[in-house]
Amino acid sequence: MKVGMIRCQQTEDMCPGTTDFIMAKQGKGAFADTGAVDIVGFVSCGGCPGKKAVTRAKMMVDRGADAILLASCISKGTPIGFPCPNFAMMKEAITKALGQDCKLIDWTH
Repeated sequence: MKVGMIRCQQTEDMCPGTTDFIMAKQGKGAFADTGAVDIVGFVSCGGCPGKKAVTRAKMMVDRGADAILLASCISKGTPIGFPCPNFAMMKEAITKALGQDCKLIDWTH
């Protein structure tokens, strides 16, 4: 499976995404059901309120992603302990734009 990851722009200076890449490569965390995956893109949401996440998700699907992942920094607030207050709207907008054919996973580790 090929995936595109969207991360929180606010945490870019605190987290290089290393754990996301390890979990994807080893098929652990959110990837326990899918097994190891190939990452075709790793982008930010574009900053609050995450409006660019939809177009960036579409772009990664156009480039081969079978699934879009909202990294744990968005859904769980990892590593700062503050989940994105726009998470639900972002998830809903991406699902609406991509339809049910594209899987959306809302955490990584």
